[in-house]
Amino acid sequence: MSTGSREAPRVVLLPGDGIGPEVAREARLALELLAPDVEIEERLLGAAAIRATGTPLPDETLEACRRATAVLKAPIGDPEFDAADVRPEQGMLRLRAELDAYANLRPAVQGDVDVLIVRELVGGLYFGARGVRDDGTVFDTCEYHPTQIERIVRRAFRLAQGRRGLLTSVDKANVLETSRLWRRVVDRIAPEFPGVRVEHMLVDNAAMQLATSPERFDVLVTENMFGDILSDLAAAVTGGLGLAPSASLADGGPGIFEPVHGSAPDIAGRGIANPSAMLRSTALLLEHGLGRVDAGRALARAVDAGLALAPTPDLGGAATTAELGAAIRGQLAVDGAPAPA
Repeated sequence: MSTGSREAPRVVLLPGDGIGPEVAREARLALELLAPDVEIEERLLGAAAIRATGTPLPDETLEACRRATAVLKAPIGDPEFDAADVRPEQGMLRLRAELDAYANLRPAVQGDVDVLIVRELVGGLYFGARGVRDDGTVFDTCEYHPTQIERIVRRAFRLAQGRRGLLTSVDKANVLETSRLWRRVVDRIAPEFPGVRVEHMLVDNAAMQLATSPERFDVLVTENMFGDILSDLAAAVTGGLGLAPSASLADGGPGIFEPVHGSAPDIAGRGIANPSAMLRSTALLLEHGLGRVDAGRALARAVDAGLALAPTPDLGGAATTAELGAAIRGQLAVDGAPAPA
């Protein structure tokens, strides 16, 4: 979160592609209701940006995001560009790297399950050296520097401090050298957080436990690829990717808040998209991006209540995107949401 400025907080809204503009509209309405002092600036990213400018992340969008307090991103992607040299997803990856949004938070909540996966987002296998050798062998390299691990682990410890005080560090230390380094760093930092109980768990066991006993977990911290896989598993266990939000946080700069699901071009424009993941991401923005914890938690509760009252077709109901959004905003009044800042 950006600090030190007396100017009004600024959120850059990236409406994205497919159903993106439809769910982004509901997020904007909720944000305007809960934080009317926040300036909202819309910019292009993804396929819409390629069509308009030839690039998925125009310079104007990147500069606006750098100046922002937080970035709220709708899903991007379009089948038209799946096999193209310039693809919407390239803009998303570059935006994360440019903002150094290294800490990906993936909450998974349902009933007795309340898990927060903290995934390192800008290192590891996805960002290492790769290529093809003369003999046809291909390779992807997983690399981590101790400082990359330290900052994500410290953030996970701080988050566990504010929750139930259990941190599960997930690795593959019985095979991988990077995981052995990961484990050493966790053990070195642990004494700084005496109120947090730490356990190490191999990733295959963690996957099994998430599938069968997810309620045993509090905060999990892990590297990029393991976090990618485990967070989707946790989402499936607690309702599916279509309901899952995420936050990607930086140190001292704007974070990126976005739903996990895709742009669903097959239902774009029909007014039936479920906006709850986008709204839950807005709740994370309020809490972690703007520091308005009460407002963020009020919106998260309103989403849960609204889903029960006005489910969209993907959940077996008949509500439109706008109708579910209105039901959620109505629940904010019922819930006694905190007064706007």
